[in-house]
Amino acid sequence: MSIKESHSLNWDDLKYFLAVARTGTLRGGADSIQVNHTTLTRRISVMEERVGSRLFDRSKSGLALTQLGEDLMPHAERVEAEMASASRIIVGRDAQPSGTVYVTLPHGLAMTSLMDDFAAFAELYPDIILNMNFTNDIRDLMRREADVSLRIADEVTDDVVGRKLVQMSQAAYCTRDYAERISDNGGEGLHLIGWHEPEEATTAKWVKDSYYPKAQLKHRVSELVPLITLAASGLGMAYLACNLGDRHPDLIRAPFQRPLRYRNIWLLLHRDLRNTARVRLFVDFLAERVRSRRNEFWVSGTVTADSRHSPGLDN
Repeated sequence: MSIKESHSLNWDDLKYFLAVARTGTLRGGADSIQVNHTTLTRRISVMEERVGSRLFDRSKSGLALTQLGEDLMPHAERVEAEMASASRIIVGRDAQPSGTVYVTLPHGLAMTSLMDDFAAFAELYPDIILNMNFTNDIRDLMRREADVSLRIADEVTDDVVGRKLVQMSQAAYCTRDYAERISDNGGEGLHLIGWHEPEEATTAKWVKDSYYPKAQLKHRVSELVPLITLAASGLGMAYLACNLGDRHPDLIRAPFQRPLRYRNIWLLLHRDLRNTARVRLFVDFLAERVRSRRNEFWVSGTVTADSRHSPGLDN
């Protein structure tokens, strides 16, 4: 063993040394750092053997520092202070995580109560920044285009960590004035606002599968926000997820129907980010909040028939 190796010390050596120096006895030092008395005695002996000299003088009154022990004391205390400082940084960051969480989600969710959840999370964790990208494009989590993705779908097949947060219901919505025109006749004489159907088409499969199979498609939109705005203006009926339609002050569920089963809200994240504190906090927080309001998304009386295609939140 070289001279350099024989005189090497580590933090455990200094911890035991400080415990004995401060209490003046081996037993007191052992109690102060909650280790076995025999263990502490052995570690001090090994330490003195390494440095090649005694660190303590033994007497009936206890242990006193030798000159070498006194010289070592301030260095040991500085190391102790640095270790304590490092521990505070680690614990502090764990208790108050910081950084940015990149979230991607469809436009429609911007008009739902999930925005209240985002605001509540930001208030609870002020050092975490939410960078939200509202898009109907599916972002590639494997390429780290986002940390977390909210998606509206029946199933998700991506190789990512996924949580199905909640099943949704959907229904036809209209204004109160428009609702007065509706009879129990399958929607005859009424209009449903269309999406991307051919211009000459006056019906579609989702119309025929609805409670208003005789209603005709009239007018078209390409985005969810104008669909809601136009329906609230009285242009016609629009199929919406119930957690969205029920939230709008100028819309009601059209009469003579039952809500239909719709898609699921999925919360997805990259596998490598499962243990990242800020991402895990956001995912767990959002999942708990949404699931606690399950009845807002899956409403009473929903028909659990085969899945039927209809416009909705993912547009």
